[in-house]
Amino acid sequence: MIKTDVLVIGAGPIGLFVVQQLGLIGLKSEVVDNLDKVGGQCIELYPDKPIYDIPAIPECTGESLTKNLLEQIKPFKTDFHLNERVQEISKEKNNWKIATSKNKIFVAPNIIIAGGVGSFEPRKFPIKEAEKFENNGVFYSIKDKTYFKNKKICIFGGGDSALDWAIELSKIA
Repeated sequence: MIKTDVLVIGAGPIGLFVVQQLGLIGLKSEVVDNLDKVGGQCIELYPDKPIYDIPAIPECTGESLTKNLLEQIKPFKTDFHLNERVQEISKEKNNWKIATSKNKIFVAPNIIIAGGVGSFEPRKFPIKEAEKFENNGVFYSIKDKTYFKNKKICIFGGGDSALDWAIELSKIA
């Protein structure tokens, strides 16, 4: 059983900011996230893509934002529980009891849900055997844009992310 002042669910930018604010007022926090790394959507979907909508930061990437947030919370010695999903939350007296997919039990008087877009699955390309080409021609997220340098590419998608990546990769592909 892990006891803490606050359990933060979500290790994206908002979850990291919450950890920093809690630390400033002397509260210890533990963080649970379903993804395998800290940074949420910023790291998972666009680590190298420029971000322009962070207050007081004219431009940064998802990777640099996450790196800076992690640096900011270093003094608070926060433990991260990654690849772990909250399965159950129940109230016991003055505390919350939180059970996870890795059979951990957290006990905390406070919970903050900083889930952002939450866990997400890409919409897979709807052709037979597309999975054979995943991460070798077919990508659902871009981890390293230099992979596409001087290559002919085609981006399928109707959302902002598809357009943003088309613009960004047009500079190198």
